[in-house]
Amino acid sequence: MVKLALAQINCWVGALEYNTQKILDQIKLAKKYKVDLVIFPELAITGYPPEDLLLKPQFIKDNLKALKKIVNASKDIVIIVGFVDEKDDKLFNAAALINNKKIIGIYYKKMLPNYGVFDEIRYFSPGEESPVFKIKGLKIGISICEDVWKDSGPVSDEVKKGAELIININASPFHVGKIKERESVLKQRAIENKVPMVYVNLIGGQDELVFDGGSMVLDPGGQIIARASQFKEELLIVDFKESNKLEKIQTTEEEIYNALLLGVKDYVSKNGFNDIVIGLSGGIDSALTLAIAVDALGADHVKTVFMPSAYTSRQSMNDARDLAKNLKVELLEIPIQPVFSAFKVMVSKAFKGHAHDITEENLQARIRGNILMALSNKFGWLVLTTGNKSEMSVGYCTMYGDMAGGFAVIKDVQKTMVYKLSKYRNKLSHIIPESVITKAPTAELKPRQKDQDTLPPYDILDEIMADYVEENKGFNKI
Repeated sequence: MVKLALAQINCWVGALEYNTQKILDQIKLAKKYKVDLVIFPELAITGYPPEDLLLKPQFIKDNLKALKKIVNASKDIVIIVGFVDEKDDKLFNAAALINNKKIIGIYYKKMLPNYGVFDEIRYFSPGEESPVFKIKGLKIGISICEDVWKDSGPVSDEVKKGAELIININASPFHVGKIKERESVLKQRAIENKVPMVYVNLIGGQDELVFDGGSMVLDPGGQIIARASQFKEELLIVDFKESNKLEKIQTTEEEIYNALLLGVKDYVSKNGFNDIVIGLSGGIDSALTLAIAVDALGADHVKTVFMPSAYTSRQSMNDARDLAKNLKVELLEIPIQPVFSAFKVMVSKAFKGHAHDITEENLQARIRGNILMALSNKFGWLVLTTGNKSEMSVGYCTMYGDMAGGFAVIKDVQKTMVYKLSKYRNKLSHIIPESVITKAPTAELKPRQKDQDTLPPYDILDEIMADYVEENKGFNKI
C-alpha cells in the first residue's frame, strides 16, 4: 500500500499565485517524508467557492497555468490536486492526477450540489466517467466531495472497475455535527465497497463559510485509522503499515468557538485589514465577540469602544472596563448622551405630541453605529458587530445601529449558545467577568429595560427558532 500525505490547506478564493505557492511548498514537504502520493483538496488552486470568478475566461486560463507549475514539481511523487478544467466550452470541477511532470489522469466531479451554500450547477457541467488509475502498482479511484454521498455513485462504479483505494477530495464547510455525518457516510462507503477511503478537506474561513478540515483515512472495515486536526492547516502523513495520528473530535462548544475564531481571523486577513473595532456594552454578546477577536487576531489588533448613555448602568461600565483589562485591549470611552440630547432637540418639533418609544431607543443604537463607522473610516479598522442569531431572527436589533459593521461574528449563534461559549472560553482562562454571564440581558436603551420584557425566555425562543429555521417545521408541529 502507498504512503500518503493529506495536505489540509487554507486556500484563498481567487488568489491563484498564493494557492499555487502553498501547494508547491506542501509538495516539497511531502517529498521530505518520502511519501508516494500527496493529495490536495477540491479546487485547491482556485479556492472554494470561486463563484462568478468562473465566468471570467482569463481566470480559467490562469488556473490552468498554475496547474502547469504543479505538474513541473511532480518529479518522483504522485500528486492529486483540485482545479477547474475547460473542455468543449464547458467547465468542470476537476482533479488532476500528476506524476513525473505529466498529467496521467483527470477526474470530473459527477454529483454537483445545488442546495444550501452550494451553487455548482450554475457554473459546472457534471462528469460522466468513473475512471480508475494505477499508481505504484495500486489501482485508485478518485471522487470529489458530493460524489461520495451517493449510495450508488462514482465510488461503487470505480470499485467495480477494480479500484483498491478511493480518494475523495473536498471543500466541505462546517456546521455542528458535520464531522460525524462525514464519518458515517465514509464508513458506509468503505464497508459496502470493502476498500479504504481517503478523505481530504480544506480548512479556512471564506466570507460566511468556515471549512474545518478533519481529513481522515478509513480502512475497509470502516474504522478510522488516521485523522487530522480540525480548523488547522496540516500535512497528515499516513502509512498503512504503521500507527498514524488520530486526532480526537472536538466538543460542540470547542468546535463552534474555533469555527468562529477561524472565520474572524480569515475574514480580516483575506480582506486586507489589520485591526478591528468592537462596541463594548458590558453585555455578554459583545464580551464573547471580543474574546473571539482577541484569540483570533491578538490584543494589539483589537480596539474597543464603550459608549454609555443615561440608561447605562454602573455594572455595565465596570464589566466593560474589566473585560478590556482582562484581555489587555485598548478601550475608548465616548459618551453618547450629548449627541442623543442634541438629536432629541433637533427633532422635537417633528415629534411633538408623540411619547418616547422605540424610535428614541433605536436612535441611541444608531449614534453608536455612527461612532464606530467614523472610527473605521478614520483609522481603517473593520467593525465587528455583536448581534446573535436569536435577536436577529426576530428583529430585536437596529438597522444602521448595532447591525452596522463589516462582519457579524455571532450572527449564526443562538443566545443560549452564547452563554455556553462564554463559559467554555472562561474554562480556558477566566476573562469574561462572572457578572456578565449571570446578569439579565438588557439593551439599556430605556430605564429598567430587560430583553424578557419584549422576548420570550431565550431557552424557549431558541427552541422555537431552531425548529422553524433549522428544521423547517410548520406552526402546528412547533
